[in-house]
Amino acid sequence: MSTVRANGLSVHVEQLAPADADAGRHGAAPTAVLIHGLTTDTLASWYLTLAQPLAANRLRVIMYDLRGHGHTERPPAGYAFDDFVNDLAALLAALDVTGPIHLFGNSFGGTIAIGYAVRHPGRVAAIAAIESSPPTATWFARVAQQLEHAAAYLPLDHALAEIRAERGELASRRARTAREVLAATSLVRDLPASRLPAEESIAAIDCPVLWVYGGDSPVVGMVPEARRLLPRARFVTVPGQRHSLLVDRPGAVRDIVLSWLREECGLPVGLPNITGFSGHDGQDQPSAPATAH
Repeated sequence: MSTVRANGLSVHVEQLAPADADAGRHGAAPTAVLIHGLTTDTLASWYLTLAQPLAANRLRVIMYDLRGHGHTERPPAGYAFDDFVNDLAALLAALDVTGPIHLFGNSFGGTIAIGYAVRHPGRVAAIAAIESSPPTATWFARVAQQLEHAAAYLPLDHALAEIRAERGELASRRARTAREVLAATSLVRDLPASRLPAEESIAAIDCPVLWVYGGDSPVVGMVPEARRLLPRARFVTVPGQRHSLLVDRPGAVRDIVLSWLREECGLPVGLPNITGFSGHDGQDQPSAPATAH
């Protein structure tokens, strides 16, 4: 396990070198930074899904645990949106990443990616966001509601047992992690009170942007707002999938992302044959028909 000091925190970081060793010399390899979501998520969701396909396509891959999550330090306070964006900027500086970066965000990780691009437009080559939204008041109200519900429900004695019975052991373990994060930090208070970027600054983002949604996820309802702000972005929906799209259908996400990197970002990527590439259930995940809109 690797840790880096960034923005005053000890941050857990994992990196994958490009499959072609020569590609990483002299900073030639493009860099992919993978940002996970809040409370139940960690960098492991990327490590088990998209990280290896990106590295196999000659990208330098950087994954990290957000503040308060996984193996990164958990301060009791400091969970406003700016804190998460500042952490990303400080981490890239600590790792001496100076060239353009490709940002990948799952859920709130995509929101952080947009926030970083607003502040550092010249540093971002492209953004791929899965089950996410730009940092708008509508999205933050939705996130706040979910955090408040989780903070009230998860401490109940029967909560984890109910989640285990309905959604399985993995969901129960992730809910336990969320309960610990919410109990030990000011996330529920800090995030809804965040200062948000102006919509004009979001609309000014001019790099390629990809939005991927599960067709049965409530987050797909954010598409109209995201399209209003970033009308040139590509929007793809995977039918029958929920908010856990990334970990439930990594093969589908992989195919969508790699096609977009090739077609919209000009990277020479393909669909690699990766030994051991699997989803959380240990089974290879075939691609699912997806709808672009």
